[in-house]
Amino acid sequence: MPYMPDLDVLLTAGYRAECDGIAYRIEPYELGPVVLPTGKVVGCDPLVAHTTPFTDAVEPGQYELRAWVAVLLRDGSESQRRIAALQLVVADEPAASWTMALLPDQDVASLGDEGIFGYAVDAGTGTLADQVAVEVLSGWDYEQLDAVFIPAQIPDDPIEAVITAVVEQQTAANVYVVGSGWGDGVYATYVGRTEDGRITSFVTDFRVVPLR
Repeated sequence: MPYMPDLDVLLTAGYRAECDGIAYRIEPYELGPVVLPTGKVVGCDPLVAHTTPFTDAVEPGQYELRAWVAVLLRDGSESQRRIAALQLVVADEPAASWTMALLPDQDVASLGDEGIFGYAVDAGTGTLADQVAVEVLSGWDYEQLDAVFIPAQIPDDPIEAVITAVVEQQTAANVYVVGSGWGDGVYATYVGRTEDGRITSFVTDFRVVPLR
């Protein structure tokens, strides 16, 4: 079966897991609203952006972005913090089911055991944003990205390191740049739905917390 994390556990404030002498404690942080002028959601590394949206879309509007931080503890003392998941909250209610977010040419049935479809991270960052915003970013050169999204010194705390900016003035489409867990890699996004099929959220799992 394709890889499917236990997101109901990961998205639980205070959840604790232990593995190889490390304890993980989950804390949620509200980052602010994401403006979706088209409702077409893109998951990507915004500093090396691609613009293909997921096949699942939502009504245009503003939706809250929430970061789930894993606090890593060794011998009871905090050693570091990492963003374990990024959640675009469409409806703040529990999901009855989860499926992998797909691009138009992807079929989950083609995946092998523990396989995923995800976006590649090459600059250590991730986002969930509207297609309009990501299309704008894809046209920026390095100097523009550096001036807006790359600080001279990155804070150790991953929430303090989050940077947001409006990148398309006409629609106010914005982008949040967050640290992608341990850094570069390939990360899947999942879509939560209610029992009647309404989308509750998009969640990118950065594979920080051992969930299985």
